[in-house]
Amino acid sequence: MLKAERAQWVMERLEELYPETPIPLDHKDPYTLLVAVLLSAQCTDARVNQITPALFELADNPQDMALQPVEKIQQIIRPCGLSPRKAKAISGLSKILIEKHEGEVPRDFTALEALPGVGHKTASVVMAQAFGVPAFPVDTHIHRLAQRWKLTDGKSVEKTEADLKKLFPAEKWNKLHLQIIFYGRDACSARGCDGTVCEFCRTMFPRRKSPVVTKK
Repeated sequence: MLKAERAQWVMERLEELYPETPIPLDHKDPYTLLVAVLLSAQCTDARVNQITPALFELADNPQDMALQPVEKIQQIIRPCGLSPRKAKAISGLSKILIEKHEGEVPRDFTALEALPGVGHKTASVVMAQAFGVPAFPVDTHIHRLAQRWKLTDGKSVEKTEADLKKLFPAEKWNKLHLQIIFYGRDACSARGCDGTVCEFCRTMFPRRKSPVVTKK
């Protein structure tokens, strides 16, 4: 298959496998999604979903969160890892949302990425999942699978995102990035497939004999 043919096949097969794409992180609005995505850095979605009920019981909006001591936030989110940095970021961004955005999460990449602890990937998730703006957040699953499927050379996460955006129509990005994540977790994980095992790798590269070494 040529690259364009692989991209089309991937899109069609993922739609068959995952016609529904529920958002993995539990949330009720853009603010709680933003906080949950921030917590998910170097932490599993399942662990985040175990932690956020207690955090959001304490405070589920910028006004209430800004009043909480950073130490109290940190105590609750400690199981997610990197808790000192994340707690400081949650407190800081809550105050900025009040001061600069009338307590609302901005629907703007630049404004989101200016918030403490919010990088391009986090901003992309919020824009896609909270506001429906076309974005293609690239996590470790997508970065790895795009290389195994030869949709990118994997030189960087930024390059992978740009390559995937060129290959797939914008109206598919928001759903497709979740579909790839789901497939990566289910069938093409780091331990479960090395580029020669799962359905996608075998179908697109039937003659591949050697494992694919991906760039992190």
